Amino acid sequence: MQDAPTQILRTQHLPARIAAQFARQIQQGALKPGDRLPTENAMSRSFGVSRTVIREAIAQLRNEGMIETRQGVGAFVIDRPTRHIRLDDRADSDGHAFRDLFQLRVPLEIEAAGLAAAGHGPEHLRQMDAALARMRVTDDSAHDGILADLEFHRIIAAATGNDYFVQFLGAVSDRILQTIVRSRERIRLEEIVAIVEREHTAVRDAIAARDPVRARAAMRAHMAGSAERIALRVEFYL
Repeated sequence: MQDAPTQILRTQHLPARIAAQFARQIQQGALKPGDRLPTENAMSRSFGVSRTVIREAIAQLRNEGMIETRQGVGAFVIDRPTRHIRLDDRADSDGHAFRDLFQLRVPLEIEAAGLAAAGHGPEHLRQMDAALARMRVTDDSAHDGILADLEFHRIIAAATGNDYFVQFLGAVSDRILQTIVRSRERIRLEEIVAIVEREHTAVRDAIAARDPVRARAAMRAHMAGSAERIALRVEFYL
């Protein structure tokens, strides 16, 4: 029986802290492969946070490869390699931290796009298309587009066939999520959705065409645009 969740301080980055609690329970064996996490409503009440916060925490755990979500059923702990990566989540979300993030993320994402172009399967394309459809939403459920953006990059990492890409990108998924949220705060929703859809579609189409060079170039352009949207100047050497 896993420990009861504890209330989360409002000064903390809520999704990351909630994800960290469940990650510890999974790592320590309190939650085992096949176990179902509590419902969003139950977690929202237990932690004293909104369901939006819970969804972001679940998205982070999914991107770290610790759980899978089944439509209409719930979130379940899955088997994963014994070795995995979890970063210290105390880093501030300031310009310096974002710069450090992009210095790691840029080469990883560009190489992942190239490898995905060479090795993806039909299911990866189907999942990318589903994530793109969710990203296009501009109504009251538009927040789901943020999580879909994160999911799109996780799918590319999985399409490489190399679990290290999934693990490394999963380890920084919380920071990536913060940059997506920051960009949406700076730019009108309809405008940012159109820009992001265009950039992600270019990456998807290059991967679908099995063109690693074009896929790498499209991802590089997306990384440059992502940095620019949070007023970050990043030097590219790739």
